[in-house]
Amino acid sequence: MDSLIHSLRDITVRRISVSEMNNNVYLLTAKGSGAQILIDAADDLPAIQQMIGASAADTTATPRLALIATTHQHWDHVRALPGLVEVTGAKTSAGADDADALPVPVDVPLRHGDVGNFDGFDITAVHLRGHTPGSIAYVYQDPEGPTHIFSGDSLFPGGVGNTQNDAARFTSLLNDVTERLFEVYPDDTVVHPGHGDPTTLGAERPHLAEWRERGW
Repeated sequence: MDSLIHSLRDITVRRISVSEMNNNVYLLTAKGSGAQILIDAADDLPAIQQMIGASAADTTATPRLALIATTHQHWDHVRALPGLVEVTGAKTSAGADDADALPVPVDVPLRHGDVGNFDGFDITAVHLRGHTPGSIAYVYQDPEGPTHIFSGDSLFPGGVGNTQNDAARFTSLLNDVTERLFEVYPDDTVVHPGHGDPTTLGAERPHLAEWRERGW
């Protein structure tokens, strides 16, 4: 399976889809140093390990998994997390408000605006409250191209994530997505969701008022 979807100036981005729920697992690799972040060890540890193995072609250094980042606590996004931690020994991160619900200890509990400095790239945590209390989007700002947002289940093509018909949670999520993503990043920003295909902020921006009116 060819998992390479973006070759940027400083990093590559790989994606595979796993499980019956088509969960996306993303792997960012620094071309120069080999430092890596894996986002959402959702399921199918062998497939994840195969993607990590294939990433050796993405760097002139030896790949090393520096962090396993989780977007949110829901079970379908963490099924391979204990196994991946066991075989790699990598540190883990998740939103501080979701950390206690994960099946492994969280080494780096994240708050809104936290920046992770890796050897060759930075990642910013954006807290999006509503789908879960501690949902985090991971943002990579490419110095020579569009920004990339790994949004978990908080933002998809066509709307925000499921808030179980809870009006307060929906309003919270849409407010955060509007203020912390759409009002911060430009239209060419690529959104990589937790399930399904990517989109851009520009493609979704005209529909924000429609989403608020429909209530989901």
